[in-house]
Amino acid sequence: MTATLTHPWLIWDLGKPHACLSFAPYRGGFVSAQQIAWREVRNADLPPDFDVISWLEGQVDERLDHADQAIAMLTSRDIRFHHFDTAVVGHTEAEALVTLGLSNAERIGHRRLARPEEYGTINIAARLNQCLSETAMIEALTIMAEARTAAVMEARYEVMVSGAPVIATGTGADCLTLACVQGEDLHHAYAGLHTEIGHALGRVVYDAVRTACDTYLSEEATA
Repeated sequence: MTATLTHPWLIWDLGKPHACLSFAPYRGGFVSAQQIAWREVRNADLPPDFDVISWLEGQVDERLDHADQAIAMLTSRDIRFHHFDTAVVGHTEAEALVTLGLSNAERIGHRRLARPEEYGTINIAARLNQCLSETAMIEALTIMAEARTAAVMEARYEVMVSGAPVIATGTGADCLTLACVQGEDLHHAYAGLHTEIGHALGRVVYDAVRTACDTYLSEEATA
């Protein structure tokens, strides 16, 4: 598996088609995909009435040789600042690739009216060397979200809610993509925190997001 950076694209080639689940703007849901792509955009590129889905479809068709085997996400984060991590627990190998910006940070249960210049996002792709049932993939995606939230909260990035500072739990435009090997006879039925799959996946996503948070906050402190 290799990640290639050719601005404005960051492309993670998984080497072969994987069973994937995401809510990405390009080919979200349950799909088969070999490539997971990030398309860097400027906030000014996406005005409120812009048909971003059709535009992204055209961008993918132009850039990727096999658009029908790709998933694509959008980020305003400089894609040079991506973070890759791995974790191994028992027979489970997990990998994660993350881009992170917190300018559009939110606190769960609240909704701020972010200005366009504040748009930011956390995009996370994770790969497992295990074959999961669709139900287990849904459970695994919740583990990714939980790990993201834990890492962001421990970074202690504050946003203002009702005039008071609170710790952010994510951003208003986060996107998660999970990739699992496919074609195996054994489909794991569970991927919760008590399983080695949930352990490895949670660890790798937490570590990658936490490192990305530290990088972002260091940049912000010196800006």
